Amino acid sequence: MHLPSGGPTAIIPPISNNEANVTPTASTEWDIYKDEEMLEPPAGANNNAENSSPSPGGSGDLWWIERMVMEAQQEYPGELVRTGSPYFLCSALPNHWRSNKTLPSAFKVVSLGDVCDGTMVTIRAGNDENFCGELRNCTAVMRNQVAKFNDLRFVGRSGRGKSFTLSITVSTTPPQVTTYTKAIKVTVDGPREPRSKTSE
Repeated sequence: MHLPSGGPTAIIPPISNNEANVTPTASTEWDIYKDEEMLEPPAGANNNAENSSPSPGGSGDLWWIERMVMEAQQEYPGELVRTGSPYFLCSALPNHWRSNKTLPSAFKVVSLGDVCDGTMVTIRAGNDENFCGELRNCTAVMRNQVAKFNDLRFVGRSGRGKSFTLSITVSTTPPQVTTYTKAIKVTVDGPREPRSKTSE
């Protein structure tokens, strides 16, 4: 069949560049993700309010911990050192001490977080040579975030040239355990005066 020239023809309008390159908006993407039960909007969605809040465990927590450490060290100037946990400080011990001798000051464990009064705190000492050194008066209870040990004594010896590492157990639920590494060297005689050279 031959159509006569000049008859009506169907004209299909060309697709414009704007229509060909349509990208879904953030709201369209969010609707799709909601149908798939996603809990968070896709990357690029407008969630500035969420991004403005600090993430848990970020710089806000570090700032809080450092502030609490400074306050505790001001309350006990020159006494406290950091432990393996950022939430506990303890008294600095002498580098070398005699077995079964009273410490120069009462040993303390200071909590930077909330620990209920009456919570038991226990000290253990050990190293690779003496894994459980004998201690006396090694338990105390928390009072106002401080556990004070009355007359803590190191009876067991740490060994020649070795120091004890302390483990500090706070009997919360669940228990919290921290360490004070290379805390104290304990020998029978304790520190001795250096031998002086004999004069000729």
